[in-house]
Amino acid sequence: MDQLILTEPGERVSGQLRKLEIRLPASGTADYRLRASEQHLALNAKLGQRIRLHHTGAIHCVHCGRATRKSFGQGYCYPCFSTLAQCDLCLVRPETCHYFKGTCREPEWGERHCFRPHLVYLANASGLKVGITRGTNTPTRWLDQGAIQALPILEVDTRQQSGLVETLFKSRVSDRTNWRAMLKGEVEPLDLMAERDRLLGALAPDLAALRERFGEGAIRPIDDARPLAIDYPVLEWPRKIVSFNFDKTPLVEGTLMGLKGQYLILDRGVINLRKFAGYRIDVDAA
Repeated sequence: MDQLILTEPGERVSGQLRKLEIRLPASGTADYRLRASEQHLALNAKLGQRIRLHHTGAIHCVHCGRATRKSFGQGYCYPCFSTLAQCDLCLVRPETCHYFKGTCREPEWGERHCFRPHLVYLANASGLKVGITRGTNTPTRWLDQGAIQALPILEVDTRQQSGLVETLFKSRVSDRTNWRAMLKGEVEPLDLMAERDRLLGALAPDLAALRERFGEGAIRPIDDARPLAIDYPVLEWPRKIVSFNFDKTPLVEGTLMGLKGQYLILDRGVINLRKFAGYRIDVDAA
């Protein structure tokens, strides 16, 4: 893992982009750091100040480091994207796991990452949604999505099982975030516990069938969980969403008005930095 070096105000940060590092301190307001190779920049302190991001034209795979003309799957070169298990379709659709067919791209990687407890959760980023994540990946998963509320509702033994459970829920609730609504701050709080009870009741027969298939203890309710509330550092929500893209606009600059999900909200538009992992950039901040 790269060693992160905190920069002083006004200094330039240069290197390969990684997704924004987001932490949730006791205050409940997300704390952001921009990461570029071995450097990082504390962003909350830059709210209301000018920031300039310049893509130099170089892109390097976040896995193997080779130079690539085009990035695949948020930061991979094509050889890695087409061979790594972490880039396979089953990572997006876990219910399609093909490990037991003997066709997993990297069986040992799958055993380490997919055969471990996962959570099924409800979140509110642009309205009610269902999602899944490894049990050790909270609250990071919710912060990355820009959720203002989140509630784990079930724990399962494997990633495949989490995908099968999520598929049941998708018949009644979305698994996607409307990123434009999320960035406009047009999100009203929900009673996630009431939604949990409603959905678990409606899906009880289907969940019972999965428990019969995998074992009674394989899909466990999380009865003692309480909703997590998350605030984001935003001075002003954009009225109109204009999205920047380093492939089309190598220079992105403006006043930093907010941070939510993996987005920088500038006075002139927004940019999803996770999309450009592996891009080499120079960042100048006031």
